[in-house]
Parts: sequence; structure tokens; C-alpha cells
Amino acid sequence: MSKEQPIRVVVAGLGNMGRSHALAYHNNPGFEIAALVNRSDVPLPGGLAGHEIRRSFDDALREEKPDLASIATYSDSHADYAVKAFEAGCHVFVEKPLATTVADARRVVDAAKANGRKLVIGYILRHHPSWMRLIAEGRKLGGPYVFRMNLNQQSSGPTWETHKQLMQTTSPIVDCGVHYLDVMLQITDARPVEVRGMGVRLSDEIAPTMYNYGHLQVLFDDGSGGWYEAGWGPMISETAFFVKDVISPNGCVSIVMAEGAKSDDIDTHTKTSTIRLHSARTGADGKFARADEMLSMQGEPGHQDLCDLEQAFVLKSIREDLDLSRHMDDAVKSLAVCLAADESVRTGKAVKL
Repeated sequence: MSKEQPIRVVVAGLGNMGRSHALAYHNNPGFEIAALVNRSDVPLPGGLAGHEIRRSFDDALREEKPDLASIATYSDSHADYAVKAFEAGCHVFVEKPLATTVADARRVVDAAKANGRKLVIGYILRHHPSWMRLIAEGRKLGGPYVFRMNLNQQSSGPTWETHKQLMQTTSPIVDCGVHYLDVMLQITDARPVEVRGMGVRLSDEIAPTMYNYGHLQVLFDDGSGGWYEAGWGPMISETAFFVKDVISPNGCVSIVMAEGAKSDDIDTHTKTSTIRLHSARTGADGKFARADEMLSMQGEPGHQDLCDLEQAFVLKSIREDLDLSRHMDDAVKSLAVCLAADESVRTGKAVKL
């Protein structure tokens, strides 16, 4: 495959994220869609309407011999699909979470290394200019840090149905939490050492062993600590549903949501509206030395734009042979924290990492 030839991609999984990634490949001349795979027929947006939806990922790998496998299936199939793709000679993009166990996540990373292929995990916030700014400003503050983060979704109708499907295998604090643990890891550079979690089942529409509200606390070896909260369902409150604070001895950086933002709007999950910078420095009179600075994030990308940016990074990582070691390591660490929180929910005990 020369740098001039488009990268042929098989897309597995055509839910919300899978269709968005497929559109990103369609929109980028550096890619060519070789096959779309899904276990059932789904409506396709205009740019994808000419493609047949195939049923077998294995057959698509064998028959199409793609350069890239893009995996956006349910999370319990991520590891097996990714390893199959690596063994077939593909690079892999896989939606978060990387796997449903730490052992499987490491198995995927090991397969990428053993086959000399690129592995990019769908941490879409890594490609969002506003979140990149939040992380940069947080790092400037210096630790130790307190991280306060959540993403609660008052879901109903099709969104609640999707959430119930996801909860057949994965709790909200694992499915969404990996994003925000990844943000914490990028800011602190410290190692997570202990995790505590709690979960509450607020609906009879999910399995007795599953919970649709969860909260985790994580401690880091530099003295930092953070919490993350996630709840899904028609009963979830929209009050303070999107808290994003990074606090240090020197001040804090926070995301301030736009008035009227709705918790089940997919663009709300990434758009920041405004970033507030606060300095803890005081003058001789004991009052703050400077007013808070408000950074407008107008013009930031929407959901599809972000998927386009993410897949542009996949293309760059393949063509320029980028070192993705830190990216893969952070993905395993963030998953380990969230899975430890899930273990803590179920055992009632803190988990040492």
C-alpha cells in the first residue's frame, strides 16, 4: 500500500458511532470503504446508501483483505474482532471501551504490537480542540489535582433503548467513564492506585445485576483524586448533568455549559461552550489578584466533524507511522480504573490497582 492509495476499510457495527465513522471514511479521500458489516439492516445516510450491509465480519476480512478494520460493535465483541483483524494484517480503529476486561484489552494491544499494526481507540475527546485546551490549561496549573466530572443522560425513546442495549454488557461508568479517566490521565501523568465505586439500579427494564447510575472515585500516586458520575434513563435529573472541573492549588479550569443544553443531545456530550480559568493567586489585601478568564469556544466541531477529525488521525497514524504507545497504554489504564469501579460496586470494597 503506497501513501497515495486510499486505505481500504471494513466498518463493523452501524449504530450511531459506526455510521458516523463510516461517513468520516466516505468524506475523506484517503479512505475507501470496502465493506459495511452489521447484524441487521439499518437506515444509511445518503453518502453510504449505495453500500450493501454484510452480515459476517470474518467473511469481509477474508474476501476484501482491507487495510483497516473499524470496529464499532457492542463492547463484548471488540477484543475478538480486533485480534482477528490484526491477524489478518489490518490496522484497527476500535470504539471505546477497548474491551470488557483488562486482560482482553492487553490482548488487543499485544496483538497490535506482535503484528506491527496501528491501534487507535475511539477517545474522541483527544481530537476536540476545546478539550485539548482544557487539558493544556489543566496541566499548566500543576498538581496535585481534584477532578470533578460527570455525564448524566436523561434518555427516553430510541436513546433509552440504545442505553438498555449497551447495559446488556457494560455499565454507564465503564462505557462513558473511560473518556473522562483518559482526560484525567492526560492531565496528571500519575498512576491510578485505588478505586471505589457505587451503583444503583433505578429501572426494572434492565437486568437485576446491572445498574444505570454509577459513581466512581479514583486516587492517584501523586496525591491527586477524582470522581466521575454517569446515569442513563428517563428518571435521571438534568440538574448539573455535565460537570467538568479540574482543581489544583493554583486555581481551576472548568467547562461552563450553554443555557438550555440537553443531556441526551449527542453534541452536548462534547461541546464545551465556554472554558473558565480561575487563578487562586491573591494580592496583599487577600483578594483575588485577577478576575476569572472566560474562553469562548464558539465554532467548535460538532459530532460528525469530530468523527472526521478522529479518522483523519487514524489516517495520519498509519501513513506517518506514529508512535501510539502512550495512546494504547492510557486506554488500558482508563479501562482498568472503570472496571475496578464496577468491581467495587459489586463487592462493596475499594480496589487497589
